Amino acid sequence: MIDAQQTVTAKWTDDEPLECVSILPEAPDVVTVCFQAPSGRPFEFLAGQFLTLELPVPGGPIYRTYTISSAPTRPKSLTITIKAQPGSVGTRWIMDNVRPGTRLKVRGPAGRFTSTHFPAKKYLFISAGSGITPMMSMTTEIYDLGRHCDIVFVNCARRPSEIIFKRRLEHMASRIEGLDLKWVVRESDIYQPWTGYQGRFNQLMLGLMAPDYLEREVFCCGPDGFMQAVSEALAGLGFDMAHYHQESFGAPEAGELPVVETGTSADTPVETAKLVFEESGVTHDCSSMDTVLHAARAAGVAIPFGCSMGVCGSCRIRKLSGEVHMVHNGGISDDEIEEGYILACCSNPRGTVTLEA
Repeated sequence: MIDAQQTVTAKWTDDEPLECVSILPEAPDVVTVCFQAPSGRPFEFLAGQFLTLELPVPGGPIYRTYTISSAPTRPKSLTITIKAQPGSVGTRWIMDNVRPGTRLKVRGPAGRFTSTHFPAKKYLFISAGSGITPMMSMTTEIYDLGRHCDIVFVNCARRPSEIIFKRRLEHMASRIEGLDLKWVVRESDIYQPWTGYQGRFNQLMLGLMAPDYLEREVFCCGPDGFMQAVSEALAGLGFDMAHYHQESFGAPEAGELPVVETGTSADTPVETAKLVFEESGVTHDCSSMDTVLHAARAAGVAIPFGCSMGVCGSCRIRKLSGEVHMVHNGGISDDEIEEGYILACCSNPRGTVTLEA
């Protein structure tokens, strides 16, 4: 009875690998990979958050960040839905090598792109391609709660056959009031008539799809160019951009970075610094302008990293002593900072800093 109770109450943490239990084809070059915890522990995350996977590709591991496409209301399993782009390495490796039974190391969940932080009566979800994944997670959570919702769900794809989750979303829309689906495609499939929106998403389409868009909380995810076009369209229509949120693993705009100072200010003159890597037994002299990650690589100390922008959290490492100046973009929580963790990619040493690596 005690063991059963522990299984129920203990939540999965990223010190345990994920085990693939199934793979589901979704669209051309798109699959959903379903994971469970080998221990059976349930998952706890916010709809819209992401994981960073360690992929053991030939030549050394690489780290790739994927949004969780399942909902936290279904905690016994967790899915990522991935699309292989031309030239992709990590995603293609997953598609070619991950099978039921495969276990992968991960970090997370992390991220602030979630409706949990921005509760609203009306939502407008706008996505393109695989950017639909966080919207699917947030929509599924709202659907599972069984309450009335008001969501205008817009997804743009190259052609109808490439719309991810189309049937699943249409099923949900047939079972709940207030989920309004809008599909936009660039071209139709051969021999398949298309009667929906066609062309590039624009202001005219927005006005037709959601006439009350000014009253909605907007979430946008997709390629950078697409998100820029959407944000510019909304701003041009007088939308209050305080209610606009977008997911991006690129560099954030100036003025939007949270700053966490665990040492002196960012205006400190360039000085020499020293990093002591305790587990590796390595000491390395560097500049106070170097990031911990850059200095670690120069010293031959391997620290996992992904985005290098302070977003994914892959390079999280415990600081044992010393001070750093850290600027991040949501890849580390306040609790982790209190416990002494930093993100190596966006932390600059001040004097001598001892790290756990």
